[in-house]
This record gives sequence, structure tokens and C-alpha cells, in this order.
Amino acid sequence: MARRLRVLGSTSGVGDCPTLYEDLDTGEVLVQGDAVTDPTDVAQLTHVKEGEAFVVVPRELLANFSPKEVTHVPEFVPQQKINDGFEHTAWRLETRSGYASDQAMPSYQEFLRTGDTAGEVGHPWFANVRRMVEGGKRFERARIVDDPPTTGQRYLLACARTNVAAGEDIRHLWRDDAERYGVNLSDFWLFDSRTVARFHFEGERTIGMELVTDPAEVLRACQTRDAAWHHAVPYREFTAQVPSAG
Repeated sequence: MARRLRVLGSTSGVGDCPTLYEDLDTGEVLVQGDAVTDPTDVAQLTHVKEGEAFVVVPRELLANFSPKEVTHVPEFVPQQKINDGFEHTAWRLETRSGYASDQAMPSYQEFLRTGDTAGEVGHPWFANVRRMVEGGKRFERARIVDDPPTTGQRYLLACARTNVAAGEDIRHLWRDDAERYGVNLSDFWLFDSRTVARFHFEGERTIGMELVTDPAEVLRACQTRDAAWHHAVPYREFTAQVPSAG
């Protein structure tokens, strides 16, 4: 079965090697770099098994982007508490091929039957967004989309017009472009450029959100937001680019 990879980070300015990747299903890390082929160098390597290969990467790549050991159990907080607790801007990155929470919606079944849906029009989320936007706050989303889009991504694209009507600004980015431009974090909310709400998943199911205020983590989220928002395409323009699923 093919791996599902996401870019953890790269020291290259144009998106080529050296780069670290994470297997989204197993958590394994893949390293891309210049192959070690010089016989003198290879002779110094020990316990080499058949089929193994070696690459050279800068130390800073591992220091900046390698996964850190989890030394605590994340403290999950309710989404309602998060979404009400900001002053100016709530910005969301959505990177997944599908979400179990979407699949549980009646509108998802409608989409499977008809190929279109307006989403959960009467959901309290939209009233909450409308109230906050009218009060001067901003809700923004950048959605990464595979080519071709998955069923879950087509569902979100179909019902995005309801989010937009409520006052959200939604933009989209093809996955290849996201990797090229360094949009390489998993799903999160960023509030007022000060607090990150990081999503935790088991498969397509959200198991919780963790509030993060560490300055380095917040800065990285801000950099990801800036890159995504600069290159992402507004909802209506992007919809015209997506070929029919038929």
C-alpha cells in the first residue's frame, strides 16, 4: 500500500532535497538527501543490510524539523471554548483527504446521492460565525486539495458556499503547490497570531485539539499561514479550476 506523506520541513529554498517527510499512517520519518556512494565512505558504515541506502543531510534539518519526543499527554479542550476565545482573527489550515465528522453529517449522504450539497445550513456554527464577523472578527480557512480531489474534499468544496455566506473567507491550494511553498504542518487553528489549536487524529477521526502557546510553535504556524494565504486561490475561482467528478 502506498504511503501517505507530508513534508515536515526542508533546508532547500526551492523545495528539493534535503527534506524530511512523515508517514501520516505509521508516524515513520523519511529522509531525502544526497546519496552516499563513495566506496571509502560506504566502507566506514557498519551493520549495513542488503537494500539499505544512506543520504547526507544538514544537521539543521534534523534540529529544526525532526519530530520531538512527546513527554506529556496533550490536554484537549472543547472546540467551542477555542472558537469563542479570540479577539481578531481565527485562521484554519485543513490538510486531510477526509474527515469522519463530515461523513457523519446528513449533508454528506446528500452529496453522495446528488453530487452537490449546501451543507448543514442551520448548524449553530454559521450563526456563531455571522455574529462574530458582524462584530469585526475574521474567520479564514486554507484548504489543501489533492489532484484529483477526494470525495471528502469535493464535499467540502460543495458546501463551502454556506461557510462563505456566513462570512468566512475560504481559499484552496493544490497539495503539490502546498509542498512546494512549504505549507507543511498538519491541521490547526491559529488565533490572533498568538495561540495555536493543534488537531490530533486517529485516521480520519478527530480525537481532540491541544492549545499551544510556545513561541516557536506559534511562529512556525504564522509562517505556514503566510505562505498558504499568499498562494491559495479564493473559493469561487478555485471551484472553476476543479474538473467534474463525472
